[in-house]
Amino acid sequence: MRLSILQYGDPILRAKGKPIDKIDAHIRELAQNMIETMHAANGVGLAAQQIGEALQLTVLDVSEVEDRPSTMKLNGESIDPKTAMPLLLINPQIDLSAETEKGTEGCLSFPEITGEIGRAKSITVQAQNLDGEPIEIETTGFLARAVQHEVDHLNGILFIDRMSTAAKISLSSKLKRLQKETRSGAKHRQTAAAETTL
Repeated sequence: MRLSILQYGDPILRAKGKPIDKIDAHIRELAQNMIETMHAANGVGLAAQQIGEALQLTVLDVSEVEDRPSTMKLNGESIDPKTAMPLLLINPQIDLSAETEKGTEGCLSFPEITGEIGRAKSITVQAQNLDGEPIEIETTGFLARAVQHEVDHLNGILFIDRMSTAAKISLSSKLKRLQKETRSGAKHRQTAAAETTL
């Protein structure tokens, strides 16, 4: 089932996700719906906060990205990242390399807004899969960037927080408009919900 993707201005995007203690039917269904929603929106990643759940759960799929390659080791074994997609991470913990690089990022919660963001070139992630098994991923390139972006979401950090001051200033009118649209949409939904419960 496709879910609505929340946009900048919704307070849950600033919420730190709760760790997932039990992988139950709700989490499994949520993960499947998130993958479907991400694909429908032509995204490469989606965090639980973006669909209204403050949980430590994210999904990624970089298999369609041809011009920004990635490398990946899963539990110490080198694999083609495309074969591991879609990738699901529960309770991810991330270690960043010291070496960084800038690259262009966008976000499904910020339509038509992109920015140059500095990220670690390579990362190691410890997480659980949907079976609750521990996994370790070492990755570089675009997948490393995407994982960092999504793990930030799980901690209430948005990619605009990592932009330069000049970039934020140049985007300020777009960001204010997006916030305003999000808030007026939320008020409209609350009013409609109140009317249906009378």
